Amino acid sequence: MLTSKQRSYLRGLASVKDAVYQIGKSGLQDNVLKQLDDALTARELIKITVLKNCVSTAKELIGELASALKAEPVAAIGEKIILYRYSVKDGIKHIELP
Repeated sequence: MLTSKQRSYLRGLASVKDAVYQIGKSGLQDNVLKQLDDALTARELIKITVLKNCVSTAKELIGELASALKAEPVAAIGEKIILYRYSVKDGIKHIELP
């Protein structure tokens, strides 16, 4: 569970990153979840854009995504979702939480 200070720190880190994936009208499918899982393993912190033609909003999807990916929901701001999950993969630079 992230503290508010950690969430704030992660939001700041994510603000300069580009979205790694877009969720559109097809919504959450198994292949989308697999790609997001791979991205979380490689980066620990990802930003996702929810397109306007998606049937769900970012606030509706963040809980479902966090649960399916075993990640921590950081924020759902407008059409953006930010997720964090500590990666056990070797060779990547881990995010140091305050």
